Amino acid sequence: MTHPQAHQATSVAATPATPGTPVTPATPAPDTATPKTPAPDTAGPETPAPATPTLNTPAPNTPNIPLARTPPTTLHRHLTAQLGEAARAWLDRALEEAAAHPGAHGPISVWELRLAEAGRRCGPEHADAVRVLILHAARADTDALTRVYAQGTAAERRAVLHALPHLVPGPQALPLVEDALRTNDTRLLAAAVGPYAARHLAAHQWRHAVLKCLFTGVPVTEVAELDRRARADAELARMLGDYAAERTAAGRPVPQDLHRVLTLTDPEATPSAPAADHGPSGPDGAPGVDGTHGKES
Repeated sequence: MTHPQAHQATSVAATPATPGTPVTPATPAPDTATPKTPAPDTAGPETPAPATPTLNTPAPNTPNIPLARTPPTTLHRHLTAQLGEAARAWLDRALEEAAAHPGAHGPISVWELRLAEAGRRCGPEHADAVRVLILHAARADTDALTRVYAQGTAAERRAVLHALPHLVPGPQALPLVEDALRTNDTRLLAAAVGPYAARHLAAHQWRHAVLKCLFTGVPVTEVAELDRRARADAELARMLGDYAAERTAAGRPVPQDLHRVLTLTDPEATPSAPAADHGPSGPDGAPGVDGTHGKES
C-alpha cells in the first residue's frame, strides 16, 4: 500500500520548497493531487477530489432533484453528467433495451431485471433516478407499474411512484398511491404525495395524506401543489387545529409544518403561539389514508 513515489510525494508536500532547500526533481508536485487516480479521471489532474466523485459527493446527487417533477430528458442529462463511464454505458444499454422491448415479455421483462440492478450499477444515490428513466423508456403502463410495485422492493416501489406523473395521465394508478400512504416508510410516503397525488387524490384522502406527513415527520415541502390544494380548505384547517390541540394537551410539541399548512388554509386559524419545532416527532398513532390510526414504529 506504500508506493515509493507516493512516499516521496508526501515528503515533498509536507516540506514546502524554500530558496535554500533542494527538492527531489523526480517527484513533480502535481503527483500529490492524484496519486491513486487513473488516467481517465474526469476530475482532472489539478482537482483534489476523490477518485470516484460522482458516487460519493452528496451535493450534486440526483436525490436532490425532484424526480416526479423533472422531465425525463432533463433528468437524464443531470444523471449522465454525474455517472462514471461504466455506469453511463450500462444506463445507455438499459434504456435501449427498455425502448426496444417495452411492456411485458414473458414472466418478466428485461427492463424489470435492470431495475433490480440499478443500485449496484449506478450507485444507490442515483438508483431512484435510473429506475424512473428505465420505466419511462419502457413506456410502462398501469398494469406494468402495478406489477413492479407489487413484486418490487421498497426502492423499486418508490421509483414507480416517482414515475407515475410521467406515465399515467389518469387516475388508474391511484391504488398504488393509496397503498403507499398506508405505510410508515417515510421515503415511500414522500414519493406518494407527489404531483400524481396532487392531481388525482380525492380531497378526503389528500387531507389525511397531509396529516400522515405531519405524524411521520415527512416535510410538507414534499407535498406537491400544497398551496393550491390547501387554500381555503376549511375541513383541513379543522383537522389541523384538532391535531394541534391534541398535541398540546399531551404536552408534546406541535410540528412547525402544521402552522405552515394551517396558514395556507386560513390565516386566522393559526395558533397565536406556535411551539418550537423539535424535529420529526409524532404521536403514538398515525392515520392511514382512510383516517384510521395505527401504531407508529
